[in-house]
Amino acid sequence: MCQIFAGQEPERYESETRRLRLNGQSTSIRLERAFWRILDHIAEREGLTTPAFISKLHSEVLELRGEAPNFTSLLRCACTIHLGELEQDEAARFAAE
Repeated sequence: MCQIFAGQEPERYESETRRLRLNGQSTSIRLERAFWRILDHIAEREGLTTPAFISKLHSEVLELRGEAPNFTSLLRCACTIHLGELEQDEAARFAAE
């Protein structure tokens, strides 16, 4: 079992920093490449660039919560939520067959 996790390619969990603007302010976000790939996919699905998607998400968090503490953790959790939705969609398609 652990081979699945331990044997993954190191490039997958290497950190990557991307510079972008959140609500007009220049910043950088550092995430593992696997999370960037998921965020790229979510953004594409939403018809946005990844920076535009992240900025929109940040704005929505500010609107709902008034602040965005540990925004990179929020992004990682958003990725796991997205993966869970994909899994549910796949299970529903399988059940329909």
